[in-house]
Amino acid sequence: MPAAVGGPASTESARRAVEAVWRISSARIVGALARYTGNVELAEDVAQEAVAQALVTWSRDGVPANPVGWLLTTARRRAIDSFRRRSALDERYALLAGQLAEGETSSGSVTPGGRPDDLPWDPDRVGDDVLALMFIACHPVLSPEARAALTLRAVGGLTSEEIARAFLVPVATVQARITRAKKTLGAARVPFALPPAEERRGRLGGVLSVLYVIFTEGSTATTGDSLLRPDLAYEAIRLARMLVALVPAEPEVHGLLALFELTAARFPARTGPDGEAVLLADQDRRRWDRSAIRRGLAALDRAAALGAAGLGPYGLQAAIAGCHASAPSVPETDWERVVLLYEALGRVAPSPVVELNRAVAVAMAQGPQQALAIVDDLVATDRLAGSYLLPSVRGELLGQLGRTTQARSELELAARLCGNARERAVLLRKVAALA
Repeated sequence: MPAAVGGPASTESARRAVEAVWRISSARIVGALARYTGNVELAEDVAQEAVAQALVTWSRDGVPANPVGWLLTTARRRAIDSFRRRSALDERYALLAGQLAEGETSSGSVTPGGRPDDLPWDPDRVGDDVLALMFIACHPVLSPEARAALTLRAVGGLTSEEIARAFLVPVATVQARITRAKKTLGAARVPFALPPAEERRGRLGGVLSVLYVIFTEGSTATTGDSLLRPDLAYEAIRLARMLVALVPAEPEVHGLLALFELTAARFPARTGPDGEAVLLADQDRRRWDRSAIRRGLAALDRAAALGAAGLGPYGLQAAIAGCHASAPSVPETDWERVVLLYEALGRVAPSPVVELNRAVAVAMAQGPQQALAIVDDLVATDRLAGSYLLPSVRGELLGQLGRTTQARSELELAARLCGNARERAVLLRKVAALA
């Protein structure tokens, strides 16, 4: 902690302490408060009030010995105050108030001691609290955009400003999404609890898909001037690791974490000194994060060991990433295996993007003519209309076949459709190379 316990602390050191505690423990704090109050919206609100109070009190009095307990105690009292203001002296208030001594029912910053109920949370319930919070933030009654925003806010501890920067939308849009999400959960009377065992696996897919969307945006930003948004990607990795610890027997959770680790391992080599995009063939593989590759391959092995029916969609994508991570160069990559993995992925999770990626692998393994047939079928069926990816790949293949005029036209179209400035620059360089 920046300041000695109980000693004077500056505003800046208090801010750093609050940020560190919140980033590490926000999910546990909000999860415990949601269990106490039975209301995710109230839990998040009183937690934020406690954070605001900490910035004032810790600057004046120093960082407390138990900062997490301080935040939870203060937030719990704010919740009690809220119920009292509403004259809601019902069973929830009785549960919250417990055996608080006289004078302890108003908001404050002094941490009570000496009673069993003063634990910041029940240590036997921490895992359940965080997992329940994840499942609630990704509840099917919410839109995908709302799920992502609420997950990053309630489970990841990111601010509205950080989430807005990550997805390149106005702060007000993020705040509206989060507000609507919490109100929707309240209106739907979603209980703060893990879904029943018979529903859990069915709901897990929603949690994984939200983390996948978050990581994907972090690994290749859809718009803006930066190719990567590493803070967003690493937050998805942190949440995936948390999920692995909470549901260690689920193979696709390990598969998703493997995919994240193996993909993020290439981040250091994917951009140049000025932030420009560096293509896979041009990357210095010595800059790849070997520790992340080892973690990813270990998670992939775990997914394979747990999956009685074979790898699922995330595990198959991780296996493809593993092929790249293990290869010394692009020509030495096992492209035939990559093609087979994409074919398997297309059977379990068919999508036009999977087909397009299979075409790229086929081009490397068998030549551009066979790959172009796959791409032309996607064009004919209009399954990737408006995406820059399709003309980008088609232009590349046409260029390899010597059809320069058509290749230039496709790559120019891809550049016009591409929202990311760094990727657009790569496409325009390819156009110039065809001149």
